[in-house]
Amino acid sequence: MSTQSKIEHSLNDLIEIARDGKDFYTEAAGKVKDPELSGLFTRIAGVKSDIVTRLSAVVAAAGGKPAEHGTMVGSMQQFYGKVRAALGDTNYGYVAELEESEDRLLKAFQETLTDADTPAAARVEAQDLLPRVRECHDVMRNRKHALKMAS
Repeated sequence: MSTQSKIEHSLNDLIEIARDGKDFYTEAAGKVKDPELSGLFTRIAGVKSDIVTRLSAVVAAAGGKPAEHGTMVGSMQQFYGKVRAALGDTNYGYVAELEESEDRLLKAFQETLTDADTPAAARVEAQDLLPRVRECHDVMRNRKHALKMAS
């Protein structure tokens, strides 16, 4: 496998999962009634958008084709979030699903970094973005726990 296709393979999964998150956060920001939560979702959607842009640039610079869509799992998760929100606690329903989305992205980043086949260019970019991924994950995990305690 060429370095180009290894970079494409390594980073396109991350691009797809980050795009899932961006789309889901954007949708959730428009659905929740709490302005503070909506603002948080919008801010994190922006972080996901930055991740997609930066990783896509690395794939393109290597001569590859950046992923242009999200994942099937992400679509199902978004659907489940809508159903859950429609059935009751909108804030908790969205936060719980978004936290799962954060778990997926963090796990994918960690797998990319521990995979011996990940090319250096992909590893450097993933390592550079990891603190932002971890921060979003922790914010949503803490928010989920706080909402659970409050109910």
